[in-house]
Amino acid sequence: MEPISARYKETIGRMIGLSRGYPDIDKGHVFQEGNLAIRALIDPILQENLAEGSGLRNASHLFKLHRLAREGRAVLILSEHYSNADLPALIYFLSRLEEEGRAASEAIVAMAGIKLHEENLLIRVLTEAYTRIVIYPRRYLEIIRSKIKEPHDLVQEVLKSNSINRAAMKALARVKAQGKMVLVYPAGTRFRPWDSGSKRGVREIDSYIKTFDAMVFISINGNVLRINPAGEMSEDLIARDRLVMTVSPVIGCREFRAAVKVEAGFREDKKQRVVDEVMKRLDDLHRDAEKFRLGPPPPEAG
Repeated sequence: MEPISARYKETIGRMIGLSRGYPDIDKGHVFQEGNLAIRALIDPILQENLAEGSGLRNASHLFKLHRLAREGRAVLILSEHYSNADLPALIYFLSRLEEEGRAASEAIVAMAGIKLHEENLLIRVLTEAYTRIVIYPRRYLEIIRSKIKEPHDLVQEVLKSNSINRAAMKALARVKAQGKMVLVYPAGTRFRPWDSGSKRGVREIDSYIKTFDAMVFISINGNVLRINPAGEMSEDLIARDRLVMTVSPVIGCREFRAAVKVEAGFREDKKQRVVDEVMKRLDDLHRDAEKFRLGPPPPEAG
């Protein structure tokens, strides 16, 4: 394995040349359409590193969700998150299915943290290839808060976060009414094996679920872009692997929240309990899918 920035240096240079993104996000730029010219350069990288047997399982569940979206329902995708290749791989798999798959791929709008835009040029360019709504997560504000020394600067940062998030919620309301499928990573960050907290769902996810009608879960087994513990995101390690994404059946959001809250009783934090159940469902789906993924090894692993 080697850093993606080293192996694909020339391709990344071309991506940067095609970028039209905004390095400094404000309330006027929270919604950003995917840059298809950059995506056309990402797809061959995925194709080169996806081993035989990679793909999307139970895509029909995602097609059903998309049909609900086109009928006017607000629909949500809650996915595991292991790498910055997760969204590119999902779009790649869908776009290579029949017409319904391509239509579904074009309907996905991802919620993306502002860190992806502000901290690293390569990651911003990779993110730019996909349609997204940029938000300012509370977790990121806490990190920034620890670095700011001047009270005035902190006030400005809080105002910025509030402005971005208000604009993002307005953009979210618009796309929900336009037949789009909103993708959210409930852990709010990529899973890091050395940090158990990176797989704990963030409490705010309950508020997302509350405003949607239907949802699916997606598990991710395998990883072609692995976190480099010693480097920045641009130093993530590219690796050939069998990557399998598995979609759950469609679930009613209201029914899901109601059932979990009844089980929680009166003493628990019900919002967190809903998110914990989301993470449990994803983990269960992941374990079941891993049995399928391991199957017979691809030829090059034999």
